[in-house]
Parts: sequence; C-alpha cells; structure tokens
Amino acid sequence: MSAFKRMLPMVLIPMTLISCSGGGSSSGSASTSSGNGTFTLSITDAPVDNADSVVVEFTGVEVKPAEGEAISFTFDSPMSIDLLAQQNGNSAELVSDETLSAGSYNWIRLAVNAEEDGVMDSYIEISGTQFELDIPSGSQTGLKLNSGFTITASGNADYTIDFDLRKSVVLASGDYKLRPSLRLVDNAEVGSISGEVDATLIATACADANTYSGVVYVFSGAGITPDDLDGADPEPLSSATVSFDEDDAVYTYTAAFLEAGDYTLSYTCDEDDGEVDDTLIFNGTSDVTLAAGATGTLDF
Repeated sequence: MSAFKRMLPMVLIPMTLISCSGGGSSSGSASTSSGNGTFTLSITDAPVDNADSVVVEFTGVEVKPAEGEAISFTFDSPMSIDLLAQQNGNSAELVSDETLSAGSYNWIRLAVNAEEDGVMDSYIEISGTQFELDIPSGSQTGLKLNSGFTITASGNADYTIDFDLRKSVVLASGDYKLRPSLRLVDNAEVGSISGEVDATLIATACADANTYSGVVYVFSGAGITPDDLDGADPEPLSSATVSFDEDDAVYTYTAAFLEAGDYTLSYTCDEDDGEVDDTLIFNGTSDVTLAAGATGTLDF
C-alpha cells in the first residue's frame, strides 16, 4: 500500500541566532506592545500507513511577529522525535513557556536536520529498513507553517502542530522526501473524538486485521461525502488509525486536536494511494458536532 504523494515546492526562511536563557537560544525582536506572554508549542501526528517509525530531528523553532524580525529558539541539542508515537492524543513538546511580546504573529517554522547526506538524523523505517528523509532546500532546512497566532499580555499561548504524515512524506524518484502538511491548533479550543469499531466490520472490511485494521477519516463540515486522499476536495482534515486494545479486547481509535465545529467521520480498511484517485469503500459515515474541550464519541 502506498500513502505517499508527489512533492510540492516549499519556501524556506533563513534563521539568525543569538544566545538566550532557558532550553535553547533565541534571536530577533517582536514589535513593541503592552507586555509579554508565554508561548508553548507541541507536535502531534496523523499517521501514515506502512511505516514502522518516522523519526524527525528538530533543531529549533522560529516565529515571525506581524511587525519586526523573526525570532528563533534553537535547542541546546537536537530533539529526535518518532512522529508515529505521537498519536491518539499524544504530543511531544518542542517549546515550553518561552517569553514573547504580546501581539500578532504571522508564521511558524520548524528547523530540522533532514537532508540526503548519509546521516540518519531524520528517517522513515519500513519493514525494518531505514531510509533517509530529505527536504530539498539547500543549506537551510525547515518546515514552514503559514498560520498566524496571538500572544496576549500575561497570557499563555499553548499550541499544537498536527504533522499529517499521510500528506507530508512523499516518494519521489526512489527517495523519501519531507514536505510540510501542518495544521496549527490552539489547545484551549480543541477537543477529540473517540470510539470503537465493530470487530465484525473489521473482519469483513480488512484482508488481515492482525496487520492492518483500517483508519477513520475526519472531514471538516457536516454532511460530507467521504473521499480518498487525492489532492481534490473533499480532502480529509485528519485521520486516526484503528488499533486493537488488548485490555478490553476491542478495536478503538482517537482523533484528537480537533477545533470546535462540525465533522464528518467515516471508516475504511481499503488501501489509499495518495498519487491516484482511488475508489474506497467507506462504512458508518456519520456527523459529529464537537465543542472546545469536549470528548465526542462515535462508534462504527
């Protein structure tokens, strides 16, 4: 099964660094405003099929105020994170309670070590074999998210980036590439949807439930007719892998870090090749309205 798509172009912004206190270093200056707030940033994952692990080595985070120069937080040592471990509501913290001037910010950039140089700093592991992950960006590497956020005076801005591996890892000319498919959410405004998938449905829909028990696709909006991942609307906003809970002997899923609103969820065990328009069989398509901080429930 292939869940990889062709690589799209990406614009990267250089970083300038000076030292600061805390876990790393920072540079640049935000626009003058009435006070400071704190900034926390974590990363989570919407998983990709067929991979044993997807490890990305992060070296820092850069943010751009609406006015003023970009500000960079560089880690004292690189952070190697297996993104496949950040599922079902799990997340890994990149920046914790860093002080920023209150005001509006235009974008976030994740600095990573990911280039084709024979060093397994960022890699994907498939069937026990590791392959380098590469961002074809020359000497500057990174993943830029063009989503704004706000720091309020004396407030704590706590955000999570959903790193959608189904869209971010591409296979091009025999090499694995990393391109950005990132979604920024405010942790104060998100909820999650969890549920069970009937074992009889899985046995019918899946060729071998022991190796693959399907995925729940999440579409933004109510009444959406579900479709595969093919670059054309409707595209899934996120997805959640169905896994077997040995303690309760049931198949479960959790779609987390979803902003308040209406969603359409649907289950499939068919293979989704992101490079072509597949005809997938979806089951149990249903709408869910999610409130901020709430946990919705939907069984299939």
